[in-house]
Amino acid sequence: MLIEPGHEFISATRQCELLDLPRSSYYFKPAGETEYNEFLMRLLDEQYLRTPFYGIRKMTEHLRLLDYKVNHKRVARLMSLMGLRTIHPGPQTSKKSPENRVYPYLLRGLSILEPNHVWCADITYIRLRQGFIYLAAVMDWATRYVLSWKISNSLDASFCVSCLQSALDKYGKPRIFNTDQGSQFTSEAFTSVLLDNEIQISMDGRGRYLDNIFIERLWRSVKYEEVYLNDYESVYEAAQGLGRYFPFYNEERIHQALGYKTPAAVYNAS
Repeated sequence: MLIEPGHEFISATRQCELLDLPRSSYYFKPAGETEYNEFLMRLLDEQYLRTPFYGIRKMTEHLRLLDYKVNHKRVARLMSLMGLRTIHPGPQTSKKSPENRVYPYLLRGLSILEPNHVWCADITYIRLRQGFIYLAAVMDWATRYVLSWKISNSLDASFCVSCLQSALDKYGKPRIFNTDQGSQFTSEAFTSVLLDNEIQISMDGRGRYLDNIFIERLWRSVKYEEVYLNDYESVYEAAQGLGRYFPFYNEERIHQALGYKTPAAVYNAS
């Protein structure tokens, strides 16, 4: 740990600033479950990346075939806790709030070829050796450029709002912003920022994983190329690892769909 609590001259907050470490990653503790549930969540997370079309029943059968004793109720709760949702309409694991307005999907048939036309956002589960946290990111649709990211130990909307605001402060604003129908993104706290900036709001169709496909592909890259390889022990290690990965993803990792250019090269070209 690079932070020295109780330093005579430099507060922990200032040490976080000097290390470019989010203060929250030093102060909060990871969310936790029983050891067995955390193990099951790891298996669910890995299987979801391979088969995102598996719903609660298929995930349950998958675990049973591996000789783990689980029922649909346990799997449903864990998938909900992880924020997992399936491709097809069915039992939703990205929880909606009935009182929040859901906006129509605006991207169907739309040609998205330039930066800042459409941004998108999503949340994913990040496992630690003990416990887990959540990662939110805002990405430019056309260029795959990650505009901002934040971690949290809860699915509260506030860290999504913070992630959105960071992107707006640094990069201006898009014409359209696309998310799923999760309660974080339908919350007044989140949508009011978009409306105040005169940004059109687009939301995936119910159960439509493919409507936000590019950020789903980002999660696959983050987990296979960073998270699973490094097996973070702490929130601090996760923040440091992700802090290294996203500049690599933006500035060094070439994409075939971008003509073997990096997201930064394409985003900054216009």
